[in-house]
Amino acid sequence: MTTAIDVLLVDDHTIFRSGLKRLFLDEPDLRVADEARNGIEAMDKVRSRPFHIVVLDINMEGRSGLEVLASMRAELPRLPILMLSMYPEQQYALVAIQAGANGYIAKDAEPADLLGAIRRVAAGGQYLSPQAAPSVQMQLGGRDTRPAHQRLTVREHQIMLMIVKGKPLTEIGEEMMISVKTVSTHRTNILGKLGLASNAELVLYAVRQGLIH
Repeated sequence: MTTAIDVLLVDDHTIFRSGLKRLFLDEPDLRVADEARNGIEAMDKVRSRPFHIVVLDINMEGRSGLEVLASMRAELPRLPILMLSMYPEQQYALVAIQAGANGYIAKDAEPADLLGAIRRVAAGGQYLSPQAAPSVQMQLGGRDTRPAHQRLTVREHQIMLMIVKGKPLTEIGEEMMISVKTVSTHRTNILGKLGLASNAELVLYAVRQGLIH
């Protein structure tokens, strides 16, 4: 009898978690062994028991999936992690891989592709869709033709998304457990890297690039 792949599913949408569990019902080698709604719960789960793979959403309330990924990598460097997002692969696949993920897949992928990605990453491989892989490999090879926002650091990405959602700097600092001065410095660096002058311009940039809906 084949041992099932134990998945920790980290996503702040109950409906999505329920849907994935239903999808697994027809897959005897896969099971959602546990689930978490946010980064704090996710870290508690991986510290309490082993999993074969973590399926981790990028866009969550509080700490983003990229921040949680960094924490997991620091404590469990060999834990297979598949990043999942509603954002297209061209937006975040490279950022996720550079931050230590073993794979990246968009939430609108076909169910068979998601199942295949989970199996591949759990087995120690890397997953990128056939459409995203050539571009990511080219950029990893030093030929970086990405838009400016894709060259931001993981933390800058997180802060940028929070700013364009309208969160005040004080709230961002509290959620990320850093000082308001540090958040302000990151904001200045983000605007500088993107060639922008204000939060309003940053929001417009994010809309044009498809970073927010």
